[in-house]
Amino acid sequence: MVVYQALLMAMIFVPAARSPLVLVPAFLLSFLNAVVIHNHLHRGVFHSHRLNMIWRGVLSFGALYPASANVPSHNLVHHHFGDDGQPDWADPQHVRFRWNLLNLIHFPNIAGPNTFAGVARWAATTRQASFGRQYRTETVVAFGLTGGLLLYDFWPVLCFLVLPQFYGARCILRINLIQHDRTDTTSEWNHSRNFVGRAFNWIMCNNGYHTIHHNRAGLHWSELAEAHRREVAPRIDPSLDEPSMIVYLLRRYVLHFGRPPQRDVAAAERVQPPAKLAPRAARRAEAEQAAAVEQAAAAERATAVEQAEQAEQAMVG
Repeated sequence: MVVYQALLMAMIFVPAARSPLVLVPAFLLSFLNAVVIHNHLHRGVFHSHRLNMIWRGVLSFGALYPASANVPSHNLVHHHFGDDGQPDWADPQHVRFRWNLLNLIHFPNIAGPNTFAGVARWAATTRQASFGRQYRTETVVAFGLTGGLLLYDFWPVLCFLVLPQFYGARCILRINLIQHDRTDTTSEWNHSRNFVGRAFNWIMCNNGYHTIHHNRAGLHWSELAEAHRREVAPRIDPSLDEPSMIVYLLRRYVLHFGRPPQRDVAAAERVQPPAKLAPRAARRAEAEQAAAVEQAAAAERATAVEQAEQAEQAMVG
C-alpha cells in the first residue's frame, strides 16, 4: 500500500508521472487496497490497537471511504447473508437486468448506497460509541485529505487520485456479485464462488477462497488454501471452483448475453458427511461479540488517554 500511495502522490506533485505507466498500476493497486481493508478488518495487521486504527485511516484515504464501514456491512451483515430476516446490503438480487453485463456494471450503484445507508443506521443504534468516533475520524481523513488536494490542483487530482480511489471501492463491491450470483446463500457450503488460481491468490492474499473465508472468518488468509482443499472442495458443486477470474468474467458477462438460470448447486454437500462447523447463527453471534469486544477495548483506551491528559493538565496547573 506504500507503493500505491506513492504512485498517487507522484501523479499529483510530479507532472511527468502523469502517464498510463503510472496510472494503470495505481488503478490495480487501488483494488488491492480494498482487499487489504477487507483482510485488516477481519484480523488486524498489527498487535498494537492504536497502529491498527491508524492503518485504517491510511487505507481509508486510499479507497475514499471509511474502512470501519466493513465491520457492520461485511463482517456482521454480508457474512451471514439474510439469516436474520434482513437482506444482505450487497445481495446479487439487487440487480435484475436481462443483459448480464449491465448487472456487473450497475451493481456498485445499488450496493454502495445500500451499504452506507445501512452503516449509518447501525452506527446510530449501536452501543459501541468508539465505532462512531473511529468511523468519523476515517471519514475526515479520507475526504479531508482528498478535498484539500482537490483545492490544491483540481483536475489532476480528480483524474489521478479520485478516479483510482473510486475504481478500487467499486470493484470490491462488484466482487460480491461475482462471488455470490447464482450460488445458494442458504446452504452451508455452496453459497460462494471460489477462484483458485495460484497467481491470482498470491496477489490477492488468498481472497479467491471465499467459501472457507465465510465459514471460518477467523482463519488467517495464509491458511485458506489448505482449508479450502480439505473442507470445501469435497462439498461444493464443481462449477463453484473457477480456475481463473478473468476467464470467468469473459464467459459470464461478455460472451453470454443473459444471466444463467439458478441451479441446485447445494446438492453436492448433501451427499457428504457433515463437517464440524458451528451453526450460522452461532457464527454471527461470535462476529458480533468480537466487534463489541474490539470497540469496548478502544473505548477503554480512549478513556485512559483522556484521564492521563487531564491528570497531566492538573499537575501543570
